[in-house]
Amino acid sequence: MKKIGIALLLAAAATIPALSQNSKPFLGRWDLTVTVGDMKYASWLEVTDKAGKLDARAQQRTGNVAPVDGVRMEGQRLLVTVAAAVPARPAEGTRPATPARPEIVWDLTEKGGKLSGVSKQGDVTWQIAGVSAPAMKRAAPAAWGAPEPLFNGQDLTGWQPINNTPEAADMHFSNHWTVKNGELVNEARGSNLRTTRTFSDFKLHVEFSCPPGENSGVYLRGRYEAQVAPPETPAPPSAKQGGAKRGMGSGYHNPYGFTGCIYGMLGPASQPAFKGEWQVYDITLVGRMVTVIFNGVTTAEGEIAGVTGGAIDSNEGEPGPIYLQGDHHGGIRYRNITISQPKK
Repeated sequence: MKKIGIALLLAAAATIPALSQNSKPFLGRWDLTVTVGDMKYASWLEVTDKAGKLDARAQQRTGNVAPVDGVRMEGQRLLVTVAAAVPARPAEGTRPATPARPEIVWDLTEKGGKLSGVSKQGDVTWQIAGVSAPAMKRAAPAAWGAPEPLFNGQDLTGWQPINNTPEAADMHFSNHWTVKNGELVNEARGSNLRTTRTFSDFKLHVEFSCPPGENSGVYLRGRYEAQVAPPETPAPPSAKQGGAKRGMGSGYHNPYGFTGCIYGMLGPASQPAFKGEWQVYDITLVGRMVTVIFNGVTTAEGEIAGVTGGAIDSNEGEPGPIYLQGDHHGGIRYRNITISQPKK
């Protein structure tokens, strides 16, 4: 009986799928840099072993992280279908027609702990380079220094406009950030705004007013977006998403797209409460660990796996600026922006 039992166990084990040796070097998280002409953009990839099969999620240059539509090995190459092809859609009512969109495929090879390859979409090809994402595991500081103002309430000293996102760079956005009544105001859609200083671990306090229909974000180290948006209006039943879907091309719904979230990565199950005209963020970032407090309530707490869309770069292990998103909408106002760093 014992011999029969062992034989059955061995037979069962033989049926469990196992990853090929070629695929194992690709497992893990990767900080990617996508080169488009003379511009470089941050992206991110996480490859996992899911019951003996490859699985992955990806963050493109903009938007939110999402499960990929497919991932497979072809010899020594990892082929990641980041977004499936989308067919053309005819005009309907007030909705304009949209052209077909080819699939987006990342064709990658690994050597010496680094990735290289290309992003392909139809006839368009971009270069990709990647490094293993740093763990950034470190203890919280024993004490924090006194809060320092990042905004003086009078002018843009300590801040500079940047066009670091694809649309901002392509359209050569102008700067529309100014100071009015002691507030930092983005008067119209245009450049983003970053601090001239960079920071590693910190406690950030920022107050904002976001009118209906507008949108912004506060980027921590310039890489992780704390969403800034007005209260969401519940979608009617007919407009709600169905079950979980894979990939951007398959209609994946971002569960962390409202205020109180680290965009696409972390957040509460439902939208937190707003209070009057001005809202308050208190955010602590140590390594990858973040605590987001919105209007006095903790809305996100945990590890930020990788960069979010619009990140200034993918150099996660380095200090980075605080940057305010201005390339989506105008009408956003900020005030009382302070930062505390670990006490030396």
